[in-house]
Amino acid sequence: MAQIRCVVERITYQSAETGYTVLKAAVKGYHELVPIVGNLLDVSIGSVLLVEGEWKVDAKYGRQFIASKWEETLPATVYGIEKYLGSGLIKGVGPVYAKKIVAQFGADTLNVIEDEPQRLSEVPGIGDKRVSKIIASWEKQKEVKNIMLFLQAHDVSTAFAARIYQAYGAESIETVKSNPYRLADDIWGIGFRTADTIAAKLGLARDSYVRIRAGILYTLSQLADSQGHVYLDQNVLVQEAANILSSESDPMDPSFVTMSLDHMVLEKDVITETLPDPLLPDEAPHRAVYLPPFFFAEIGVAGRLKRILRTPAQTLIQPDLPALERQNHIQYDQIQKDAIISALTNKVMVLTGGPGTGKSTTTLGIIQALKASGLRISLAAPTGRAAKRMTEVTGMEAKTIHRLLEFSPKDGYKHNEENPLSTDVLIVDECSMIDLILMNSLLKAVPDSARLILIGDTDQLPSVGAGNVLRDIIDSGAVPVTRLTRIFRQAQTSRIIMNAHRINHGEYPDICNNAGSDFFMLYKDTPEAAAPAIVDLVSRRLPGYFHVSPEAIQVLSPMQRGEAGAANLNLLLQEKLNAANADHALRRSGITYRLGDRVMQIRNNYDKDVYNGDIGLVSSVNMEERTLSVLFDDRTISYDITELDEIVLAYATTIHKAQGAEFPVVVMPVLNSHFVMLQRNLIYTGITRAKRAVVLVGSKGALSYAIRNDKVGLRNSRLSARLSANA
Repeated sequence: MAQIRCVVERITYQSAETGYTVLKAAVKGYHELVPIVGNLLDVSIGSVLLVEGEWKVDAKYGRQFIASKWEETLPATVYGIEKYLGSGLIKGVGPVYAKKIVAQFGADTLNVIEDEPQRLSEVPGIGDKRVSKIIASWEKQKEVKNIMLFLQAHDVSTAFAARIYQAYGAESIETVKSNPYRLADDIWGIGFRTADTIAAKLGLARDSYVRIRAGILYTLSQLADSQGHVYLDQNVLVQEAANILSSESDPMDPSFVTMSLDHMVLEKDVITETLPDPLLPDEAPHRAVYLPPFFFAEIGVAGRLKRILRTPAQTLIQPDLPALERQNHIQYDQIQKDAIISALTNKVMVLTGGPGTGKSTTTLGIIQALKASGLRISLAAPTGRAAKRMTEVTGMEAKTIHRLLEFSPKDGYKHNEENPLSTDVLIVDECSMIDLILMNSLLKAVPDSARLILIGDTDQLPSVGAGNVLRDIIDSGAVPVTRLTRIFRQAQTSRIIMNAHRINHGEYPDICNNAGSDFFMLYKDTPEAAAPAIVDLVSRRLPGYFHVSPEAIQVLSPMQRGEAGAANLNLLLQEKLNAANADHALRRSGITYRLGDRVMQIRNNYDKDVYNGDIGLVSSVNMEERTLSVLFDDRTISYDITELDEIVLAYATTIHKAQGAEFPVVVMPVLNSHFVMLQRNLIYTGITRAKRAVVLVGSKGALSYAIRNDKVGLRNSRLSARLSANA
C-alpha cells in the first residue's frame, strides 16, 4: 500500500450516486499531474489530500493512483495554501484575495487565520466586514470538517455534513451518536439506510426497538414515495420491514417487527384501521397501517368534499347556452354543453379528457357563464408552469396552490378552515398531479358554499406523491363527472394529438417522418447509439429544422439512470450546449453548475418559495461567495453551495418530473434498456408535454412493448370507499 500527499488541481469526473471520482493532482516529485481514481466524493479543487492506495497502469488511460482511503489535510506549502484558500472553501476569499493573503503572511497564513484572524485587515483591500465574514466561515468550515471526518469514519458520504451542521450546529456529532435515526427524520436526503450504517458502526443492537421503529417508518414512507401507497396492509408491512432490517448473515424475525408495530400503535406513531376483505368476508379482517399525516388527509379530503356537496350554493345559476355560444361565436357539442351545465348546477364536478377534446374551450365557457352571474372565481394549478399555462388560456390570473393558500414556512397555510378563501368558485387544473396531502390542504380552504371544479386527464401518470386523488374521486361516484371524448377537427391535423389517443387506446402511432409532420421517430436500437443522436438533435438538427433555440427543446427520459437516462444526457448536453461557461461554475456532489445551465428544483423549499419540478436558468455564479442564482420565470432565487443538492441539471429530465409542464419540442428516448419503466401512461404523458413537435429516439420493439403494457400499479387508498360511504 502506497501513500501520497497531493493538491487537487482538476476534477475530471465525479458521480453523485456512487462517489466514483477521477481527478488530477499535483504530487511532489512528479512533473506532470497525477490521475487519482476512487471514491472521493466532496473533494474540492485546492483540497490537500493524504491518499492511500496503489499504482496501476490502465491500458487506455496509462498510469493512475487507485485510492482506497483518503483524508483531507491542511496544506504545508505556500503554493498549497494559496490553492486551498482560493478554491472558494472559505467565504470571502477567492483566488484574488487568496493570493494577497498568502503574499502577506506566506507559510504562516493558516496560523494567522486560526490564531490571529484580525491581522487579515493588514492585507490591502480587506476591511473589517470581510475579516468578519472570513472568521465566521473558517469556524463553520472547521465544524463541518469534523462532521465530515466523523461520517467518513462511519462509511457515510460526506455530502451531508453541511446539512447536519445546519440542523444541529455544534451539537451535531453528539446528536448523531445519541440517535442516528434522527437523521432520517430531520435531514433531507438522508434515509434509513444511511442512518442505519452509522448506527451499526456505533454498535446499536440490530433488534433494538429504536432501529425496528425507524425501519417500519422508512418502509411506509418509501412505499408511499415509490409506489404511491397511502397505507400498507399490516402483513405486507411486517414482511417488507423485516426484509429491510435483515442482512444475509442476520435475518430479522418478523415477530419482532409485529411487537414493535403494536407498541407504535399505542404511541400513535402509526394509525391502523380494520379492512374487511369484500372477496373473502368470512376470513379474518386485514389491518391497514397508515402514517398519521396520510390517515388524517384521507379522512379530511373525504369529509370536506362531502360537506361542500351538502352545502347549498348561495347563488343559483340558470344556464343560457345559446347566449354563451353567440358571445363566443362557437357551437358547443352536446358533451361540452353537459359539462357547462354540470359546472353551473352542481357544487362539485370533474371535467376530464385527453388532448384536443376541448377542455380549454369548455373551461372558458364555464368561466364566462360564471362571470355573467357575478360570481368571484379563483383559478389554481399544482405547479408554476401549469398555473402559467392556465393564465394564458383563460386570460385570468391563476396561482399555484401554495400561493393561492398563501403558504409560509413559519405559519403554514394562511387559508384554512378558520380562514377560507374569499371566492365563490374554485377551478383547479391538472388535478391528476395533486397528491392526497396537498388536496387536503386545498379543500380545507374552500368555503362550504363555494363551487369546486376539478379538471384533469386521468390517463396521465398519477401524482408523484401518495394517493390517486382525481381517479378516486371519479371512481367513487359521489361527484358528477363529464368526460370529453370527441377530438375536434382542428386537433385532428396534429399527429401529436392523434397519436396520443392511438397510444391511449393501445394502438401503434402513425409515424411517417414526413416534412410538415409534428411527430417523428429516429430509430436507434441501443442507448450507446441513442445518446449521441439525442445530443445532435437538440444542439443542431432540431434548431435548424424548426428554427427554434435549444432552450425550446426538452429531453424527457423514462429513467434517471443509464446511458440514455436523464442524468447522463444532462452531462452530455451541458458539455455540448454550455461549454463556454465551464469556468463560471460551482461543483457539488458530483454535479457542476455553470452560468446559463437549465436546472430543476427537486424538492419543495417553502422558505425559498420554489417547488419540486420548477425549471429555471442559472443567472449568476459567485465563485468567491460560493453561491449562485437561478431565474425561475420572473423570480430570482439564491442558493448557497450547501443547498445545491436541491437542484439538478434539466436539459434532460424524467417524464415523471415533467408532469404539468409543456414544451415547444420534446425529444424522448424509448429503448429496451428502459424496460422496467415502459408503460402506456408514461409514453402518453411524455408526448402530451409537447406543443409543436415530438421526436422519439429508440426502437419499434420498445415502443410497442410500452403501448401494450397498460398495467398501472394500483395504489392503496381508501378515499373512493370513504366518499362512497353514506356516513
